[in-house]
Amino acid sequence: MFDPKAEKQPKPKVDVGPKSSSSKMTMMAGVVPSQDMIRDRAYELYERRGCEHGQDQQDWLLAEREILKH
Repeated sequence: MFDPKAEKQPKPKVDVGPKSSSSKMTMMAGVVPSQDMIRDRAYELYERRGCEHGQDQQDWLLAEREILKH
């Protein structure tokens, strides 16, 4: 319970797993890839091209194909 007069309030417990690179992610059978996985891979493609703007749709579609293929 929140006590406004207390000096220290208990912090809510939030379990945050370790961040993993999309290149290190492994797909398990029956798992649908999330948009986050596709977004991470598309950003890797963008960086690989030297952060050149204007090809975001192509990066997204290629990332989607790569991830869905596995």
